[in-house]
Formats: sequence, C-alpha cells, structure tokens
Amino acid sequence: MTQQLAPLPTGPIGRIAFLGTPDTSASVLAGLLAARVDVVHVITRADKKRGRGSALVPSPVKVVAHEHDIPVSHRVDDLLELATPIDLGVVVAYGALVREHVLARIPMVNLHFSLLPRWRGAAPIERCILEGDTETGVCLMHVEVGLDTGGVLACERIAVDDDMSADDMRSELARRGVGLLVSALRNGLPPAVPQVGEPVYAEKLTVLDRRIVWGESADSTSRRCRIGGAWTEIDGARMRIGSLRATDDVSTRPAGEGVVVGGRLVVATGDHDVEIVALQPEGKKMMSASEWVNGRRGAPIRFTT
Repeated sequence: MTQQLAPLPTGPIGRIAFLGTPDTSASVLAGLLAARVDVVHVITRADKKRGRGSALVPSPVKVVAHEHDIPVSHRVDDLLELATPIDLGVVVAYGALVREHVLARIPMVNLHFSLLPRWRGAAPIERCILEGDTETGVCLMHVEVGLDTGGVLACERIAVDDDMSADDMRSELARRGVGLLVSALRNGLPPAVPQVGEPVYAEKLTVLDRRIVWGESADSTSRRCRIGGAWTEIDGARMRIGSLRATDDVSTRPAGEGVVVGGRLVVATGDHDVEIVALQPEGKKMMSASEWVNGRRGAPIRFTT
C-alpha cells in the first residue's frame, strides 16, 4: 500500500535538512548558508575513493557542511531520529531516491536542472545539450516516490547558447536555483502544479555518449565536446578533446581527416570543418592543439571515425 506523503509546510520555513553530494550541490548549500538559511543537518553519500590513492575522500557537500559545523550523516533515515524535527528536506543531486517511509513523515522538495517533465533522471544537463535544446531551466518540485514526478512549485528558464558547456549551464542553474529556494523558504512554498507534457528521461551517460563520431555534423560534434569528457582516437590511442569550435567552412576531406591551417588544427566532420582548440593525448596533460601539432612533425592527422 502506498503511504501518503507528508504535507508541504505553509508560510515561512525555518529548520531544513539538506541532501546532496557533488560540487553542484555544494554550491547550492553554500548559497543557502550565505543567505542565512537554517540548515540543521546534512545527508550526503558516503566517503569514497576519488582519483589516485586509497584514502577515502568526503563529498563536496560534506566539506561545506563541516566548514559550517553542520552535523553530517549518510543515512536518510537519520532525519527521522533528530531530537528536534525539521520543517523541510531540500534535495539537490543527492544521488539516490528517498524512500517512501521517509517521505511519509518528512516533506521534501527537490531542485532539478531541467524544464520538467523533459529530462527527468540522472543527466538532464548533458542530454539537453546533446539533443540541441535551445531552452532549459531549473525547477523546484515536490519530492514523490517516483523519479522526478512530483508537482512543480517554481521554475526559472534560461536560453541555451551554442557555446554553453555543461559546467557553464550547471553553474548558472545552481545560481538561479538558490534564488528559487531562498524565496520559497522565506515567503512560503508556492502551490505545487502537476507536470504537463510528455516525460522524457535523461539516461545516465555512457562512454559512447562522449565519443566523437566524425561523420556527424559539426554541430553534433560541438555538442559532444560541450558536455565534457569528449574523446576520439588517433594512431590506436585515445585522445580527449578539451574544446573545439565549429567553422563555416564546408568539409571537403573525409570525415576525421585533419589539416593544419595557419597553425590551427582543422578537422573534417560530416558537413563543416571544426577547429580543435585544446586536446589531451593519452598519458599526457591537456595542451593547445597547436602545441600538439608541432610535436607531430608533419605526420598525417587522421582520427578514427
């Protein structure tokens, strides 16, 4: 039997718990604290190994919480055992669903980086860019048991520029989201409005989503680069593409073939040429494309298609 959700509070909201994990969540938490929101407890994912070495590293949210002497734990159920109950839970990229028995006792809202119901799920920003959306936004929604299915309380829209990276978009949406949250906490939560439209799910990215397919259009190639972590192969080795820009020049060479024009590395796609600005060969640091070209000493440049 489905349990009834705890009702959202009315009027100004005092004590909140914050649930989040990555850098984006940490920036929202820091914004709330700067606005003097009363965050009394933080839930984040457990410490884990990040990068090289065996030491466990706390999440970015945990680091911010400790800097402000806020109690931190890793079990959402801990919120049910607080000595003084909270008024609201605020979820921002926590990384796991909140279970039904918790939602039956603690009202929660979620800051989601898309225009719901488009791009529910794990990778809304990246999917927005890959699909070439011209508009996105941040929604404050009521947390239900389903994945991003709750009613929307507030929303703010932004245009998606052709050169906007996923990191750029994430930072801007987090900044806008802090404003939505602070307003709602100070003035009271607006009524939740059911989501309208066909739901579209933002599946978690795979390594192939980041692979550059040179036979695609220059726009598609640019979008893959903008989500971060784009890669290709040359001479049997993987290469990361740090940044590139599309040109107006129609490709006249086979897709994936590169030439040096005035010290610039220009590569053919399925329609227009693109200029690679920065790249990272396997086992090396990120470098300018011109620096890499100089090291090739005139060797042919042909990326795997």
